[in-house]
Amino acid sequence: MPEAFLKIISGARQGLNVPLSASDPLIIGRRRGDLVLDDALVSGTHAQILPREDGWVIQDLGSTNGTLVDGRLVYETPLRPGAEISLGNTRMVLFIGLAEGTAEQRSGQTATPQLEIAWLLDEELVELGGSPDRTRSPADVIDQDLRLPPGVSAVVEVVAGQDVGKVFRFTRGNITIGRHLGEIPLSDLEASRRHAVIELFGREMIFLRDLGSTNGTYHNGQRVDVARLRNGDTVGVGRSVLKLRLTS
Repeated sequence: MPEAFLKIISGARQGLNVPLSASDPLIIGRRRGDLVLDDALVSGTHAQILPREDGWVIQDLGSTNGTLVDGRLVYETPLRPGAEISLGNTRMVLFIGLAEGTAEQRSGQTATPQLEIAWLLDEELVELGGSPDRTRSPADVIDQDLRLPPGVSAVVEVVAGQDVGKVFRFTRGNITIGRHLGEIPLSDLEASRRHAVIELFGREMIFLRDLGSTNGTYHNGQRVDVARLRNGDTVGVGRSVLKLRLTS
């Protein structure tokens, strides 16, 4: 089972990362439990998260105000990567790491997006009057100043973390996320200096790539090396959560 943790994005313990065990439940409550929340709307023993063979399940433990998952009141439900859990005034998001496997398996998972990126970059160079370089690796794409596709407007908004509320607009086709560096400079100390890059080739061709960061990059709560983004998707970097929005 891959590693997983809860990231508290609002409430008294905002910013805390809580690891989940693959063998023991995590009990959440106001007075007792593995995660104690100083929240008057949280019951003494409110809910628990249980490991299962295929993931994690949350159970409400007869709380007064209930447990919400993605805005829906639940008694017991499986948790998907990126699920938002609300208990009283506290909100948390489930983040799941890369599944255990060989390097070849991981490479197989990311091959298609990387090939698409390489193909599109070659097309971009031809349009600019250059010639494609077949020896270039996908990691080199971030050093290219990609043009923003005509008629496409996009922003990235920080929805959780130290920089919450900040909005960054795409002025070109690729933007880098980093700690005090790049087009999205975060104050987050758990972000790497060059953490990840978003490459926008078109409304349906947007890619997120980790740049060898220390703490990993998450797409809708799932740790990834490369992922395809869509409007409204979230990106987790350190203790920050960002949301992609296409505005035209």
